[in-house]
Amino acid sequence: MDLWKKEIYPAEIIVENGKIKSITPLTASDGEASFFILPGFTDSHVHVESSLLIPSEFARLAVTHGTVSTISDPHEIANVCGMKGVEFMIENGKKVNFKFNFGAPSCVPATIYETAGAALTAEEVKILLDKEEIKYLSEMMNFPGVLHQDPEVMQKIETALALNKPVDGHAPGLTGNAARQYIQASLNAAETGIVKISTDHECFTDAEALDKLKYGMKILIREGSAAKNFEALIDLLPEYPDQMMFCSDDKHPDSLAIGHINQLCARAVAKGIDLFNILQAACINPVLHYKTDTGLLRVGDAADFIIAEDLVQFKIRQTYINGELVAENGITRIPSVDCDPVNNFKSSEVSIEQMKYQLKRFGNEDEENIEQAYVIEALEGQLITNKLVYPIIDFNVENHCIQSNTEKDLLKMVVVNRYFDAPVAKTFIKNFGLKVGAIASSVAHDSHNIVAIGVDDSSLARAINLVIREKGGLSAVSSNNEAVLALPVAGLMSHKDGYKVAAAYTQLDSMVKKELKSTLNAPFMTLSFMALLVIPHLKLSDKGLFDGDSFQFV
Repeated sequence: MDLWKKEIYPAEIIVENGKIKSITPLTASDGEASFFILPGFTDSHVHVESSLLIPSEFARLAVTHGTVSTISDPHEIANVCGMKGVEFMIENGKKVNFKFNFGAPSCVPATIYETAGAALTAEEVKILLDKEEIKYLSEMMNFPGVLHQDPEVMQKIETALALNKPVDGHAPGLTGNAARQYIQASLNAAETGIVKISTDHECFTDAEALDKLKYGMKILIREGSAAKNFEALIDLLPEYPDQMMFCSDDKHPDSLAIGHINQLCARAVAKGIDLFNILQAACINPVLHYKTDTGLLRVGDAADFIIAEDLVQFKIRQTYINGELVAENGITRIPSVDCDPVNNFKSSEVSIEQMKYQLKRFGNEDEENIEQAYVIEALEGQLITNKLVYPIIDFNVENHCIQSNTEKDLLKMVVVNRYFDAPVAKTFIKNFGLKVGAIASSVAHDSHNIVAIGVDDSSLARAINLVIREKGGLSAVSSNNEAVLALPVAGLMSHKDGYKVAAAYTQLDSMVKKELKSTLNAPFMTLSFMALLVIPHLKLSDKGLFDGDSFQFV
């Protein structure tokens, strides 16, 4: 497929020394083509850490679906291990034949309202941006800092632009003049017309995306394990084929084992969207925007291409990177490699007593004077949450402590500091649907403290302590069962075989749904975002309940 001429024709491709030496059109033969050669796919924004796999293992799974490169933001591990974490990702990625394009994390820590394991100053961000392996400044989540021209924030942006490296955005719900000021990183946005922050993957409505598109921003259509915006945004692709890309953002190993960007292409085709517009978003636009060395099926390009059996389901027969066959018929040819894990985990085990939510008293000593409590409402397929208020009578109260009420799906949620021992933050959450037990995770964007949800204090403590004993992981406990998936690399990733990790995750996910009765499609992925303060409306950090709209503690 020639995406530049927008033509499909038979051809012979000669590869020499990892590059395409020639592409020679052939005379059309009778019958239909038995396969199609096209450029490999690029995930235009992904946190590899969210796959629970180190980069080398992520690559092993991704290539089977025709992905040859990623635009990878390592801010998850940076929030835990700082520069050492970013360097780990770069070096591990170099050990396999796959094109990781890492960014310099712009917001470490993401906010001052949570405890992170590290901080990256503007000077350290410059050190990263000076590296050839670092292609861009990753998502600028501190949009208030941009709007108020915070000197540290602006220094990071200007450093990237001075090096001719793009700046990724992150501004959920921002529209109108505020969006324009953010995109142009200027208080006089109406006058400049200059795009400085050039992408956003956080649009969850077409109206928001249109508002940003008209100011020159490029919009990423995200479909991950938890956040799913494909249906809301895909109809914009025909009108803005030069300004759209596909990304997963956060994708757990079980879903990565099944498919990747090829799935989004298939869904777009099913909607009747022009094939060349789809492949422009999946292949061309990320490579051009981020100036990567990923080949695009032109003479002189790196021989990064895929052979697909069809242009409807995009079942991938073969994947080539630098002319090397790295996957065939769903089987990866990339070998596993050894690594020395990095980590930052210092939390002591917790007690049941620490899980108790004491009933606060106002006025006299009668409990009836306590009127209401805030509740986070998790939303299926979204990172945003709703802020609810429930009367205390809707909860169970025992010995002056507020407890979960499973009948009304009001469950206790806690966040435990993983970097040093500190008081446990507590609130309540709705829509997880647990009937027994608890789940816990040290994958908790962005600072990756331990987040847990449970129906009783004993189960919460058990689940959290399983994670602490492994120095990071995902866990679930029921009345007569418990399981943990260890994540010894920064408490975020496993260095074991990616397919085995995917199988273990699938088993753990099944336990949460079948035994604990969670009603969510991806309970652990959704759980990981319940401490993400930069996404409204209500979240919980290790320091307390946080209002994402007013950007202050409740």
